[in-house]
Amino acid sequence: MGLVVDSAADTIPVTIAPDDLEGALGVPSDARGLVIFSHGSGSGRFSPRNNRVAEGLRKAGLATLLLDLLRPGEEADRANIFDIGLLASRLIAATDWAKSQPLLSGLRIGYFGASTGAGAALFAASRRPDDVAAIVSRGGRPDLAGEALRNVLAPTLLIVGGADTAVIELNRQALEKLPGIKELAIVPRAGHLFEEPGALEQVLTLARLWFLEFLPRRQKRADPGRFQDRADAGRRLAAALLHLKDERPLVLALPRGGVPVAFEVARELAAPLDVVLVRKIGAPGQKELGLGAVVDGAHPQIVLNEDVMRAVQPGERYIQAESARELAEIERRRALYRPGRPPSEVEGRTVIVVDDGIATGGTMKAVLKALRESNPKTLVLAVPVAPRDTIEELSRLADDVVVLATPEPFYAVGAYYRDFTQTSDGEVMALLARAGART
Repeated sequence: MGLVVDSAADTIPVTIAPDDLEGALGVPSDARGLVIFSHGSGSGRFSPRNNRVAEGLRKAGLATLLLDLLRPGEEADRANIFDIGLLASRLIAATDWAKSQPLLSGLRIGYFGASTGAGAALFAASRRPDDVAAIVSRGGRPDLAGEALRNVLAPTLLIVGGADTAVIELNRQALEKLPGIKELAIVPRAGHLFEEPGALEQVLTLARLWFLEFLPRRQKRADPGRFQDRADAGRRLAAALLHLKDERPLVLALPRGGVPVAFEVARELAAPLDVVLVRKIGAPGQKELGLGAVVDGAHPQIVLNEDVMRAVQPGERYIQAESARELAEIERRRALYRPGRPPSEVEGRTVIVVDDGIATGGTMKAVLKALRESNPKTLVLAVPVAPRDTIEELSRLADDVVVLATPEPFYAVGAYYRDFTQTSDGEVMALLARAGART
């Protein structure tokens, strides 16, 4: 049975299964989005501060849902107030309930989190990236979401009182971990509860503008065949590789475009990140015709294409000279990307090879063949997008292949990214340095 709104009332009572959570839903005519409130510190749907914010959001054309994330009796145990997993699971249940209501159909959903409720909102958003379009935290503890912050894709606004110095620092630390659109807004002279004259009105103004920017009136269909950018592709790829986390894998990226993708994979798997450098050996007078490739590593490998070698017959001296030339270029790039550090040892390890995508697969084929010679325990190829026939061919060279999309017909790799800006050497060096400091 669908919801029926009494036009004479601002809100209507609702009950949300499976935990029978009590809530108050307000839906203005022609609503432009839905904001679900995630309360903290034992506060519920009757919080006067959040009700004032919710009333202002409804006047701006946004539907609101205030609910009790804890049932009567649960609040007496203070541990429940800080049980971010429990609070987030109930916020997710409320999100699923809202999506099932015809009255709310098509409205994009935002979270408004206060105190520990902000940590729960961010944790829930990390688990439902396609369902949460924007987040606002008021005097919140986003740090309680922990490493889940790195998987929050929704644009996030953190609002803190200027006099709440300890919480300001916690919010700044959380801001560093958030990967997407993010801002920290400090309300001058306001305390933790924003009780000072005009403080809560500033919170409302900031929240209203944020939600109106990122909650369009009707939800657009997602395009599952495209990635926002390489970082987005990396986060999605990491989710498909989580089963390897306990293997303590080594993540190897093909620079430059593969590094931003691999950085997200390595971060989620708590794994070391390195690059695998490869240079093509061109035929005499036809440099674009690949005789093979030189692949960097603790033990560099030369991989030759036997069919092309038989057709061209370049001679051993030519191969040796070109291999030395390309090895010198690899040494130059190695000094640029990982100064003073030797290549990572592959033998006996689970190795995940990552790129931003594959077209013909020639370079990746050489990399996989060379790495196999170094005797890894398990060799895994992981890419966001590639042609189906190329993946079938490469699967014979790896122990496992993880690919998120194999569209047919296949176009250029960049066609499956909204932002495919060329990765710079500076970005590669910065990401490798960050990964090195982390591990």
